[in-house]
Amino acid sequence: MTQDCRQCGKCCEKWGWDQKGIPEDLVPWITGNRQDILSHVLVRYSDGSSRTAAGLAQTDLPRIDRIYYWVEPDGKKRHSCPFYEQRDDGRVYCRIHDTKPAVCIGFAPWASVWHDYGLNCPACRDTTP
Repeated sequence: MTQDCRQCGKCCEKWGWDQKGIPEDLVPWITGNRQDILSHVLVRYSDGSSRTAAGLAQTDLPRIDRIYYWVEPDGKKRHSCPFYEQRDDGRVYCRIHDTKPAVCIGFAPWASVWHDYGLNCPACRDTTP
């Protein structure tokens, strides 16, 4: 079951950072030269080294062991999503909505795994899945 998101931003505030990524997320960012996104991604290689994904090439993908969202361009961990934007209309917008990572696309606060969080989601309060 799905709910209608009210764009309150609570999901992004609580879960929009410190997430693990998948290599498939990086492909459109690399091919689209989205350095604005890649500079906020930390990759750990199979040899144990880490760096931001800025300048990453598709040929680097097989060597990646882990992908972390989101970091500062200097590699320091962020405690918020850098693409979260609250506008004057009171709603929250994703500045990379058209190409956001799978972990964001797949997040559903009404899913039973997030039951503790769903209680705080305005879209979930009135309806139980």
